[in-house]
Amino acid sequence: MRRWAPALGLVDEPDFHRKVHDTPTPLGGGVAIWMGVVLPLAGVQLGVWVFTQYDVLPTWFPPDLVKHLDGVLYKSGPMWTIVGSASILALMGFIDDRRNLPWAPRLFVQLFVAIFLVYSGIRVTAFIQLPWIGYTISVLWIMVLVNSFNFLDNMDGLSSGIALVASSLCAIIMMTSMSEPHWFVGGVFIMLSGSLCGFLGHNWPPARIFMGDSGSYFIGLMLATMTMQGTFYQPDPAVVGKHVILAPLCILAIPLYDFTSVMVIRLAEGRSPFHPDKSHFSHRLVEIGLKPRDAVLTIHLATLTTGLGGLLLYKVQNWPAAMLVVSLIACVLAIVAILETVGRKD
Repeated sequence: MRRWAPALGLVDEPDFHRKVHDTPTPLGGGVAIWMGVVLPLAGVQLGVWVFTQYDVLPTWFPPDLVKHLDGVLYKSGPMWTIVGSASILALMGFIDDRRNLPWAPRLFVQLFVAIFLVYSGIRVTAFIQLPWIGYTISVLWIMVLVNSFNFLDNMDGLSSGIALVASSLCAIIMMTSMSEPHWFVGGVFIMLSGSLCGFLGHNWPPARIFMGDSGSYFIGLMLATMTMQGTFYQPDPAVVGKHVILAPLCILAIPLYDFTSVMVIRLAEGRSPFHPDKSHFSHRLVEIGLKPRDAVLTIHLATLTTGLGGLLLYKVQNWPAAMLVVSLIACVLAIVAILETVGRKD
């Protein structure tokens, strides 16, 4: 994509105002991220279909995974509904990277995709008795995370690094913290993590390619939907309590905080909430003297800290202990808020 991007019209020009790079940089990394997830998933799907259809299981295939082959086919409907919806947003982002679409049609497409996914059965339950509340929360969760990672794509390695931390921690929970591994959701998280690792090799400061809106929309939707598909709580009080439903909020606390704070700041100043500016946590860390690379690393570590709190929820047995973990995460966010306030220029 680094070679193809200029021919496709995917080049991000510096504006010396909001953007921090000072040389023209190829876009289109989001296409590479998309391929790094979709092609392996398609390969797995095809392989499993061949194995089951023609009963030709290779000798090297792990015996412990044989019992999950039927589950792969059973989950193929929801999986390709999610991947197809994420691909629609990635395509819209690709067009936006070339033509700079207004925010209103982009928001409309996001809302349409979110409602379609929820209508298709991709939604949260979280012990909510009234279905319409669950539907509303699910739509908001998708919209917020899609735009959170789009907003965070403002420095080299920032959005993709946060997504890598989040998807890796979610994969660890799905594969190690349950009574048995959740191969469907955990496997998708692992593939997303691998694709992001490959992209970061080219996006780490100084970046040689940007993901663009195609990438940020894709990873935002994949994280939103797969956290909804993941069963973070299992009804076995001897193993873990209901407090573990807070794990996704802990893992994604930093992007959720950054999105909320930026929206509040823009609205308080009477500006459009979707007009790009330098109100983000990353920009304000640079304002107080950090180099962009150090600011990115600081936010990665903050994300890892809150995410480890999500893992810790599986090691405590009751709500009082879980509230201690949540309090620690709240303290991290309070430190972030203080640093943001110090970094604000009058």
